Amino acid sequence: MILITEFMDEPAVDTLRAAFEVIYDPSLADTQEKIPALLESAKALIVRNRTQVTEDLLKVSPRLTCIGRLGVGLDNIDQKACAKSDVTVYPASGANDLSVAEYVITSAMMLMRNAYQSKHQMLGGDWPRAACAGREICGKTLGLVGFGAIAQRTAGLARAVGMQIAAFDPYLPAEHSAWEGVNKLQLDHLLAISDVVSLHTPLTPQTRHLIDAEHISMMKPDAILINAARGGVVDEAALAAALSTGRLGGAALDVFETEPMTRIAGAQFKGLANILVTPHIAGVTVESNQRVSALISDKVLQHLNSVGRITANKNGT
Repeated sequence: MILITEFMDEPAVDTLRAAFEVIYDPSLADTQEKIPALLESAKALIVRNRTQVTEDLLKVSPRLTCIGRLGVGLDNIDQKACAKSDVTVYPASGANDLSVAEYVITSAMMLMRNAYQSKHQMLGGDWPRAACAGREICGKTLGLVGFGAIAQRTAGLARAVGMQIAAFDPYLPAEHSAWEGVNKLQLDHLLAISDVVSLHTPLTPQTRHLIDAEHISMMKPDAILINAARGGVVDEAALAAALSTGRLGGAALDVFETEPMTRIAGAQFKGLANILVTPHIAGVTVESNQRVSALISDKVLQHLNSVGRITANKNGT
């Protein structure tokens, strides 16, 4: 049996159903109370970012052999516990790179142009033309914090609209071809020179609140900060303070320290005209959902078929 606890493209679900019993219930991620009982007979689990795959959950999943992640971040999956339990984890690497890259460039353009939040004023009879005269993105510097596959795809789109590219990534080898044409900088220097800063790091103890009040103070007063990576990389209270005082030009947040974002957590951003907030959808488009779902469907099927062949050989059949 395959258990799917979060939304997945229906044709991909049907592909799985053609070969195995499938329980597909995206509402399971809302409470997660029913998941342990269902996993008792599951050979594969497919999740997005809300289902928490803990060591305790794995302990009640005796038949589980693989987990498909409909995305690339793995901070909701205890990878050490999976390795200990001999459970293989398959992320959808590369399948939503373009969607996130487009989100970053779109957000940067919207915040730079400062022209897309005047709807209510105009429909109310105002004509705020002077206030909506923003800046062009061409010729500006995009600073990428983390320079993996998604950041590299973002850099490609940014070049196409005339941006200069700077990046900070202490883990990408200096000889990697991705550095060609990119200004490789330390974090402090990158923050100081960038007009747009986009975050592309996982959430780890080292990156939690990486962008705090001190680092925000290093940025240009009219700079834009975009986080479509992981909530917690940005100190949200420090960001809200910088936006409300004019210390920072604007921000776009697709990820948050608490998800779903509560009314209390969101209150700090209420009334700020220079912030865009979206519900963790940077990597989710119709097209990317199709690619991600198809990729994970294929990986899970290949894994289960391989395990089945190995078991059959062991049994001498």
